[in-house]
Amino acid sequence: MKGKAMQIALSAIGILVVLFLARVIIQGNQVPELGVQNGKLAAISNKPNNVSSQTDDPAKKVATLPFKASQTATLSALKAAVASYGGGKIVTESDDYLYVVFTTSLMRYRDDVEFWLDAKNQQVHYRSASRAGYSDLGLNRERYNKLAELYRQLP
Repeated sequence: MKGKAMQIALSAIGILVVLFLARVIIQGNQVPELGVQNGKLAAISNKPNNVSSQTDDPAKKVATLPFKASQTATLSALKAAVASYGGGKIVTESDDYLYVVFTTSLMRYRDDVEFWLDAKNQQVHYRSASRAGYSDLGLNRERYNKLAELYRQLP
């Protein structure tokens, strides 16, 4: 009888793990609506797995990046920083917008990162959000910090 109960418990745990992984995979493949609307990147969620230069939440706020010598130089430096950081794929690029999907190495989670080049104010706005899960253990902020550092080192 005890062995049967253990088998049922292990089966239930296995089913829960499979359901959790299926949920993560489904969330990871859902591309959110992104882009710039009326001078704003998409709003971030209440979950702790995102950061933005356009949020009022101090826990999720990151600084804008300054323009380089020109808008073209700024975009080139952003792309170079992304390439140097690694793990990102540029999905959309225009003269004032860059959308990159980063995939984490271990769990293959996808994070959506956007840069909007605000030419009027000579600054780059940033948004980074995980597609799946609740917490990212600070990865989106760490990525911003590293990308900002790499960007600042470029001419």
